Amino acid sequence: MVETSFQKFAVHGDTKATGKEMNGKNFAKICKDCLIIDGKNVTTTDVDIVFSKVKAKTARVITFEQFNQALTELAPKRFKGKSKEEAVQQLYGLIVGKEPANAGVTKVAKAAAVDRLTDATKYTGSHKERFDDSGKGKGKAGRENIPDTSGYVAAYKGSGTYEEKVKNP
Repeated sequence: MVETSFQKFAVHGDTKATGKEMNGKNFAKICKDCLIIDGKNVTTTDVDIVFSKVKAKTARVITFEQFNQALTELAPKRFKGKSKEEAVQQLYGLIVGKEPANAGVTKVAKAAAVDRLTDATKYTGSHKERFDDSGKGKGKAGRENIPDTSGYVAAYKGSGTYEEKVKNP
C-alpha cells in the first residue's frame, strides 16, 4: 500500500519518471502532503537531510528500499516517545492511500483589482466606444472609423439629387 503512494508521488510533476525512483522534491512533497512534516518535530530541513543520507552519493533519486530507510529515520522524530516499530507503523499509516495533492497549484488569480480593470462599464472617453452595452468588444469597428459609403449625407438640405443641382442651377 505504501508502495502505491510512493509510485504516485515518484511520477508527480515528472513526465520521464517511471515510478521506481523518487527525487528530493517529491520526497519532500510526500512528507508534506502526508503530514510527516509537522513544523515542530520534523521540518523540511530534516526531510532534506534524511534524503541526502539515504541516497547513493552520486545519485539524485532514491529507490523504494531507500525510501523505507528514510521513513525509519524520520519516524522516531515525528512520533517522540514511541518505540521505533510503533513509530514506523504510524508513519506508514499517514502515507497509505495518499495521492499528490494539488493544493495551491496555480489557480487563476481573479482579484478585485483585475475585475475593476477589466470592467468595460467603467471605461471612459474613446475606450468606452470599443465595447457594446453587454461589455463585449466590438472588434475592429470599435477601434477604427470606418467610413460610411452608403452615399447618404446627413446634413444635406435641398430637393433632388446632386446631378440635378449641378445641371440646372
